[in-house]
Amino acid sequence: MGPFVVWSVDSMTEWNEKPSCFALSEQGGQCHINLTLTVYKPPDRVSISFVNHTGPMSEGHQYTLQCTVQHVAPVENLVVTFYRGQTALGQPQSNNNTEKKPVTEIFSLNITPSKEDDGVQYWCEAKLELGPDGPQLPPVVTSEKLTATVHFGPQLVCQTKLRVREGESLSCEVRGNPPPLVTWFRDGQVVSLPTNLSRKDAGKYTVSANGLFGQKNVTVEVEFLAGSGTTISCNRHFLLAGLLMQMINGL
Repeated sequence: MGPFVVWSVDSMTEWNEKPSCFALSEQGGQCHINLTLTVYKPPDRVSISFVNHTGPMSEGHQYTLQCTVQHVAPVENLVVTFYRGQTALGQPQSNNNTEKKPVTEIFSLNITPSKEDDGVQYWCEAKLELGPDGPQLPPVVTSEKLTATVHFGPQLVCQTKLRVREGESLSCEVRGNPPPLVTWFRDGQVVSLPTNLSRKDAGKYTVSANGLFGQKNVTVEVEFLAGSGTTISCNRHFLLAGLLMQMINGL
């Protein structure tokens, strides 16, 4: 027999084995060494969900993501990472770092979504980091992807003073999810938004956006420039206008 003894096993079902190697020296004495043995098992499944929540989220509210890693060992070598798209959000630690047998571990992470998070995908990854003596490619299992729907708004993006020429139109960017109901007013009356302005359209225009979280109104001051605008000093007609900003909190 050579100087090496090879121990081969087809499978290992004992999770706390501490093998030792014994040998007899030429002088007749006995020596031994304890071997480091790590028995590992990749997760059966990794899943992601929200804690006590289903459906759309509201901008600015806090929610808790939960990553469940089923039947994995050893948990002390488990690293769980939460992702938003391809951006890592965090790696929460497990409190159960002594159990050698397969266990199911749950990891949590708090998030506060904004409107930019509408449509992004959240997911989590479970990796067994077994060190340089472990597999060249560490065992990795990922969850399904959870697509976020974020409700927000309404938001109005309007200039408080507009200078327009004949033939132009009024516009105001309205943001919100679900899409707000937009209404235009002229002198307090509901009107269709003019698409080709002329001097007869002089007046006070207010845009109102009604959304899930309330209502927002903006009244715009319009400076009407007749013709090409080359003789501004003679052809200006000023519209009475003000700015009214109202937010009715629907929460």
